[in-house]
Amino acid sequence: MSGIDKVVLAYSGGLDTSVIAKWLQQTYGCEVVTFTADIGQGEELEPARAKAEAMGIEEIYIEDLREEFVRDFVNPMFRANALYEGEYLLGTSIARPLIAKRLIEIAAETGGDAISHGATGKGNDQVRFELGAYALSPSIKIIAPWREWDLTSRDHLLAYCDEHGIPVEKKLGTKSPYSMDANLLHISYEGDILEDPAAEPEETMWLWTVSPEEAPDKPSYLELDYVKGDIVAIDGERFSPAEVLSKLNQLAGANGIGRADIVENRYVGMKSRGCYETPGGSVMLKGHRAMESLTLDRELAHLKDELMPRYASLVYNGYWWSPERLALQALIDYSQEYVNGKVRLKLYKGNVIVVGRESDDSLFDEAIATFEDDAGAYNQADAAGFIKLNALRMRIAALKGRK
Repeated sequence: MSGIDKVVLAYSGGLDTSVIAKWLQQTYGCEVVTFTADIGQGEELEPARAKAEAMGIEEIYIEDLREEFVRDFVNPMFRANALYEGEYLLGTSIARPLIAKRLIEIAAETGGDAISHGATGKGNDQVRFELGAYALSPSIKIIAPWREWDLTSRDHLLAYCDEHGIPVEKKLGTKSPYSMDANLLHISYEGDILEDPAAEPEETMWLWTVSPEEAPDKPSYLELDYVKGDIVAIDGERFSPAEVLSKLNQLAGANGIGRADIVENRYVGMKSRGCYETPGGSVMLKGHRAMESLTLDRELAHLKDELMPRYASLVYNGYWWSPERLALQALIDYSQEYVNGKVRLKLYKGNVIVVGRESDDSLFDEAIATFEDDAGAYNQADAAGFIKLNALRMRIAALKGRK
């Protein structure tokens, strides 16, 4: 790839991206701009600045994107009740379009010719970063070192650091054996013993949640306030979008909620075993469905459920900026106009239990639904004709002797 003078690198400050920063300088003879996003991974990010400065990098971006992440990415996804393959709450997937967006914006601000990332050639993240980048900047050049270089192991990376004086933590004892990704929505774990789908994860692996066995014997209750499908308050206290998710992570994690152990189908074709902690997201999904159960029209709710797997696949596969996802989002957001009210939940030993819901926009009519005397609100005799009309095609087929 020629004609590259400046590259914007998605930079964590860890081993891989520190090597990439130096490798880009050497291989392409280009200027490197680093971009480090705080999306709630819970790590101190300023050391990344020092490491970048030590490699002679002058343009360094470190940004707090937590509110944008939850407001513009997590919340819209939860309005759709998105769940990939019935289990995965898409914590890693939903962070990638935001990072891709800022990479492209920073490239435009700094006159960058290309962007670069540390995703490997085996995973989904390379697809998510690059589909997003191309959707937002069709002519952008993308450098994916893991698809180009011959540094194929951690030992090779550490040797490269020694050779080029790159400051990284080298004490193997301080490094988790798992490949981990964290943001405000979740932590993912892959690798090591998890590569055997039959092996149970070690209890010490989990960082955000207590085990359900060790969770308190007394349940926790909370009340969520919804406005147009988004949580705006917890127990009557208003919070920003990122504060809502952070608070729910704490409450749910303390009650053993949010663990998942999944074998999923990656977009690149292979199956992969991963473990996830999504405590706050697990509460959000349960609460939102409860709010919709009271306020959404039946056919609109069923249409959303039919479209949800497609929406989830679009997010998982990296098509956040595609016209079909944007069109689906418009429909989903339209559906949320009356998803307003309160949901009461009980958190207990790994379970999220709905114990109440109320809304001024409720479609639940107690006068009609009651098992007691409805005072003529519903004529039960009407059901006979309704049933006969819906049975007509099956009755005709039976009369013709068809099975």
